[in-house]
Amino acid sequence: MYFSKVAGTGSYVPERCLTNFDLERMVDTSDEWIRTRTGIIERHIAREDEATSDLTLKAAWKAMEAAGVGPLDLDLILVGTVTPTMPFPSTACFLQDALQAKNAAAMDISAACSGFIYGLSVADAMLRSGSFRTVLLTGAETLSKITDWTDRNTCILFGDGAGTVVLQKTTGEARILSTHLYADGSRWQELMMPGGGSRHPISVEIIHQNLHKIKMPNGNEVFKMAVRAMEEAAITALKVNGYDVSDVDLFIPHQANARIVHAVAQRLSLPIEKVYVNIDRYGNTSSASIPIALDEAVRNGSLKRGDLVLLGAFGGGLTWGSALIRW
Repeated sequence: MYFSKVAGTGSYVPERCLTNFDLERMVDTSDEWIRTRTGIIERHIAREDEATSDLTLKAAWKAMEAAGVGPLDLDLILVGTVTPTMPFPSTACFLQDALQAKNAAAMDISAACSGFIYGLSVADAMLRSGSFRTVLLTGAETLSKITDWTDRNTCILFGDGAGTVVLQKTTGEARILSTHLYADGSRWQELMMPGGGSRHPISVEIIHQNLHKIKMPNGNEVFKMAVRAMEEAAITALKVNGYDVSDVDLFIPHQANARIVHAVAQRLSLPIEKVYVNIDRYGNTSSASIPIALDEAVRNGSLKRGDLVLLGAFGGGLTWGSALIRW
């Protein structure tokens, strides 16, 4: 019976850093207000000529180097994103071309901040089936390009970046134990970008109404739903595999808001020292947040061979999910 394992990780964030003090000069806010409510200090912003596929390429090379694989070893490329380089072709196709990964199929996955978990589930299923041997999975966003920089409630939250993992077929103990995916499409209006699709195609009127930017009309409601959903998904992942919260060595949640992260940890009775938090340096990078944190944890020694790693995410859709990995 085949399983899948994470063979290598990589990440990349743009060079430009936008601090809370920079935002003080842009909108009616303050460093203290942002820190207190979100835990964010700074975030990275892509250049005008820097597309999501450019970020994925730099993160992909790092992950491939760590895994010891080359472009021709890849059988499938998956990119979780809501800020694709173009509506079509997929960002994964741009990445395939840039890597010259001629043997790889390629597609995008749109699940907002849950994109990496959704992609992990797809990759895991493909590898377990024996159809593929090596999958490159990236969560990547250039959210700055769809952020309303006049909306002080949302513009303080988001950043750009990419995180990548190389997954390989395995029969060993180090493997993805399970993934769990959920959605509630009836709550789509809680977090969205209404313009740009077939419902509201881009037009002068749509742009004047600012519908081509991120909308989150009720942040408090999203906060409550995120905490509840991530807690339940985490408990499910542990129960299915016969583990307790005390068995978790490291919890890597989606970095949406430091208060959400702390609330989930508290509800799980998980010590905060077992929770990986880097939102202070990157902000909310949506589908990129978990793989960026995962790569950091690997490279700084927070995550070690044999550890039990719990992942959890929540995002627009609404979508949420969890994964449990024996590292």
